[in-house]
Amino acid sequence: MIKAVLFDLDGTFADTAPDLAAALNQVLIEEGKPPLNYEIIRPVVSHGGIALIKLGFNFDEQHIDFERLKQRFLAIYEANIAELTRVFDGITALLEILKEKNIPWGIVTNKPGWLTDPLMQQMGYAQSAATIVSGDTTAQRKPHPEPLFYACKEMACEPDECIYIGDAERDIIAGNAAGMLTLTALFGYIEATDKPENWGADAMISHPKEVEAFLNR
Repeated sequence: MIKAVLFDLDGTFADTAPDLAAALNQVLIEEGKPPLNYEIIRPVVSHGGIALIKLGFNFDEQHIDFERLKQRFLAIYEANIAELTRVFDGITALLEILKEKNIPWGIVTNKPGWLTDPLMQQMGYAQSAATIVSGDTTAQRKPHPEPLFYACKEMACEPDECIYIGDAERDIIAGNAAGMLTLTALFGYIEATDKPENWGADAMISHPKEVEAFLNR
């Protein structure tokens, strides 16, 4: 029987792309460059700030301006972290179902704690989450399973009693390595070149409401 449910944050639990896109475009405008179309930015959001700066400026981390631009981007994002961000459609209803079934839920993300914690607070979910594991909570990050094992200890459940839902291959790799039931969130930030059908998840879902069918496994 499933005793806990864990979510990736960006692209699975919360639609953070609007605020991240706005921050990137503000940096681009400040640097005299045209803003990018939202549809171009959205699929890259799951890969974090480094990937977004690479996308916006078309140079890598060795560039002399890379760190300055990344820090400016993060400062803008931190100051506006929950302006446009909302949980995905269906998440609120799913959390109600979990509450009715007395199944705890939590977040396991690679987002650093100094961004994860205020985001969860401002969205109003910090208190109801049984665990929040950020990218710097444990020594290893996804795709390593250590953050998922840590979350299970906090929720007093075994990994094979837990579902992990994510929208990136590293989420599924981590969940499988931990021995969890893994679900790929197709509604998340999946790039056109991604092949989620090859990631090895136990199933793929198009809407959070589909998670309920797996709770009795």
